[in-house]
Parts: sequence; structure tokens; C-alpha cells
Amino acid sequence: MFQSRVTAPRSLTGFDAARGFFADYFARTDPARETLFVAYLDRDASCVHLSRHDGDVTGVDWPLRSILIEAARRNCAGLVVAHNHPSGDATPSPSDRSATHRLAKAADAIDLTLVDHLVFAGEDCTSFRRMGLL
Repeated sequence: MFQSRVTAPRSLTGFDAARGFFADYFARTDPARETLFVAYLDRDASCVHLSRHDGDVTGVDWPLRSILIEAARRNCAGLVVAHNHPSGDATPSPSDRSATHRLAKAADAIDLTLVDHLVFAGEDCTSFRRMGLL
């Protein structure tokens, strides 16, 4: 797992800001493997920390417990998660929906908001928030 301290917090307010932020990071990953990024947000929706979790061609594990522990340790107010689909289809899969639902529910239990989950596939990007799934 890659962890990065964000030296200059960047606001992830809104879909366009979040998409641009994560697109920069996905440009540096292997598009043939799934990668999950988690942006940890302060109360102003600025990213104060970023973690990266590498998967393979079929998927990526969501370390829910680690994500929540890190958010609590950093006293975060919210999270934005993003992952890619090597298939080229940005439609959320049933497992994407399940993992997102589990994370949102667990985050809510500790007063943390899952702001959005973005799915990237090439130039396409879908938003769980925009689709009404969050």
C-alpha cells in the first residue's frame, strides 16, 4: 500500500475537482490493473492524505478497517474513493456497489462522510454521487 502526505492540500469540492485530482494519479498507474485511491478530507473538503491500494486485472481489495482507522487517526471529516476498471467500462459493478455501501455505512457510524466514489475507465468517469448511489 502506498501512502502519501499531501504537501499542499487540494480541494475536492465537486465532481470536476475530484475527477481532475484522481486523473493525475491514475495517469501514473498501470491501466491493466485495478488501483484504489482513497483521499482523506478535512472539514473544508481538502485532501490531507492519500492512500493507494494496488490490485490485479480482476479487482482490488478494499481494506475498510485500515481506511477507517487512518481517517480517525487523521481526524478527517470525509473520504473520496476512486478506482479504475481495466475493462474500459466505467459502470459500477455489483461488487463496487457492495463495497461502497459497506464503506459508507461504516464511515457513517464514526461521523465520517463518504463524499463520492469515482470509477475511471480510460477517459470515462462515473460518480456514485451523481448516479444517486450515495
